[in-house]
Amino acid sequence: MSTVLQDIVANKHYKFIDGEGLTWQDAVRISTESLIADGSVSDNFHEQIVACIEKYGPYMIFEHNVAMPHTTENAEGVYKTGIGFMVCKNLIDFGTDEDGEKKEANLFFTLCSANPTEHMNNIQQLANIFQNEELLDALAKAETPEDILEAERKYPCGED
Repeated sequence: MSTVLQDIVANKHYKFIDGEGLTWQDAVRISTESLIADGSVSDNFHEQIVACIEKYGPYMIFEHNVAMPHTTENAEGVYKTGIGFMVCKNLIDFGTDEDGEKKEANLFFTLCSANPTEHMNNIQQLANIFQNEELLDALAKAETPEDILEAERKYPCGED
């Protein structure tokens, strides 16, 4: 069975950008482009994610400058389950959360779900990745799909 990161590379669900001067809305849109390219989601899927963030705040920004943009269950325009991965050289500012904490991200794991079982498997693997600081540091420096796979080889999350 392949890992989330192996699937991201195999499906070409990755993007490496500079990110300088981008709004968080632009970054969310760009983070869905690899999912749009293979028909996993519709062209306007990002609009639902943006609407969720505008409604609920930057709830999907985690430690280590990790963003997990997603929308509600049964979102329109989702045709396959997957994860789009994006690395920004510059931090993207998402503003502050309800506690006044500044929220920024440069690693994006953008989720789309058409199958609850596959989606939960992805979430479990992402939870392991998010707890592996060495892997996150290596992923933040990735510039190629080979760099993603090398980071995973160097800093494995272990067996589930």
